[in-house]
Order: sequence, then structure tokens, then C-alpha cells
Amino acid sequence: MRRLARVRLATQVVRQLRKAGFKAVRYDARAFEVRFAPNIQQEPSIVDLAPLLAKSRKQVKSYLSGLTANPVPPTWQLARPLLRPVLRGCTPGTPLSRPALPYLFEYVVIDHPEAMTYVTGEQTDAWAVRADEVFAAARSNLVGATLKSAPTEVVRFVDDGDAYWSSHLLLRHWLERLAPQVDGPPLAFVPERGTLLITSATSPHLRALFAQAEELYARSARPITPMAYVSDANGCTVPYTAGPGHPLHHVVQRAQAILAVQEYARQATHLTEPAAELEVVGDDGAGWHTRAAWDEKSLLPTADEVIIGDRTIPWSELAPRLEPVTGLNPIRWQRG
Repeated sequence: MRRLARVRLATQVVRQLRKAGFKAVRYDARAFEVRFAPNIQQEPSIVDLAPLLAKSRKQVKSYLSGLTANPVPPTWQLARPLLRPVLRGCTPGTPLSRPALPYLFEYVVIDHPEAMTYVTGEQTDAWAVRADEVFAAARSNLVGATLKSAPTEVVRFVDDGDAYWSSHLLLRHWLERLAPQVDGPPLAFVPERGTLLITSATSPHLRALFAQAEELYARSARPITPMAYVSDANGCTVPYTAGPGHPLHHVVQRAQAILAVQEYARQATHLTEPAAELEVVGDDGAGWHTRAAWDEKSLLPTADEVIIGDRTIPWSELAPRLEPVTGLNPIRWQRG
């Protein structure tokens, strides 16, 4: 019944948007969202369908009518207060972006009450501002949480659609300021857009939290990452690491491998050329790692090992014979 309700809602939204004159309308079942734009050349707006499931058809119709009335602000003065940064994986189209973390990027969106629209380079040109000004303005519009309650083992931020909690990891020094709240150096999980978990990097329950984050990531329609993150010496958010011999070494390896596999798979759906698949290879005593089977013609993802014919070749041995494919991130490779 839930699946049927999701399909019915998506069908209603797609039909109404097309009836409103939008030529480029696409339903993303995995993310449970609809992207729409006047034509395929323009960057789409996004409507999150999850909050609409509980609404009547009449309420959805009214919601969409308000949503389609929100144009892109024509001037920088009007746009600036509406900008928000978002942390996402590879996103189709040509939105303004910059690398933020391994396999993740920082984008800027225009936050309307009913929808959000990714900012593009064309829009920054129209506003006559530089890209770095747009990113800075978006970050400045986030209000960092200041918690004053008693320390607790895990702080859970649940996003109501307006807080952009996952985006707070982009703010310098924000994560480290939560140290008193978790009674130790803060460690963050952001498995999906609506959930941010903060605990101490010294917590004895990190293994269980890695498992919880992976589960949330796997079942979410809007996943971000199963990995854990901490602050570096400059207050910037970076991946949590655990070297060989550390009790969490294999757990961290697994999270890294899962994220790589999912982001390469996401990227492949938007490529016009054949792309080799990446897979997670199970813990056989050597830890979790990635593997790709390659025909030497398709675009190759970065992998710990590559199967060519009946040979399994370590990446370090194969890498000198490869060259990167221009314009792809995450990076893919071809014969040099």
C-alpha cells in the first residue's frame, strides 16, 4: 500500500507540473523527489515528495500551485538571504559545486518555502557575483546550533526541512564546538538528509553507531554517507580515520567502500559511455576493499583492485598505465 501511495503521489505531481507548462519533469523513485524545469537546458527545481504523503489530493494541488509560483530571484540582493549550502553526492546537471569531502560536494540552493532550486553558474553571472561569494553567503545563512543541555552520549538532529542540519558540517569550527555536549571530541554521522548524529570519538559504542548509520544510509530515499567525520586542526570537517591495528579499522574501511560504490553507481546512471562497476569485497581477513571488473574499454572507477580477464591487479600496479577522464568527479580512468 505504501508503494502504491508513493506512485500515485508522484504521478499526480508529475502530471500537474507538466500541465503547468514545465517541459522537463522527472520522477526520481530512489530519492522520492521530482525535478522540474521549463526546459532541459535550465537547472531543475526539486520537490521532496515525502512531506506530501499525508496530504489530500486537494492539498497537494494547492501546494504545487504555490511551488510553481516561486521564480529564481532576479537580483543578488533578493537571492542572497534565500541561499543555503547543501552536502550531496554527485548531482546531475550543471549546478554550482565544489568538492567538500571524499565523494561529496557542496552545492548552493535557493530555499523557497515549497521547494529548492540549485544555483548554477549562469545564475551567478546574472547576479554579477563570484562563485566564492555565493558559497560564503549560503554558509552565512545557516544558524549554528548552540546546545546548553547536559552532556549526552548521542545528539540527534532531525531536520524538519528548514534547519539544514547536515549542511552544518560545512561550517568551520561548528562540529568541534559541540564537544561539551558529548563530553569528548565530537564525531558526526550524516547518513541521510534528515538525520545528523553527533557523539564522542572516544565513545565505546562507535561500532554500533557505524552499523546504525549504514542501515539508515541503505534504506533512506535521500542518503548522504555512511562514513564518520571529525574536525581537523583548522576546524574543518574531515573523514574519521582508523589505521591498521585500530579496533575500528575494518569498520571504517567498510563505510568508505560502501560510499565509493554508491557514488560511482549514481554517477554511471548519468554517463553516456559504458562505465565499469565497482563492488565491495567482503572482509576476508585483509579488511573491506573495492574491486572493479574491467574490459579495458569502459570508464574505470578508482578501485583497490581490478580484474582484467583472469588476472586480479592491485591498483598501485595498474595506475601508471592509466590517465584520468576529463571532467568527471568522482574520477574515472582510461588506458593511457
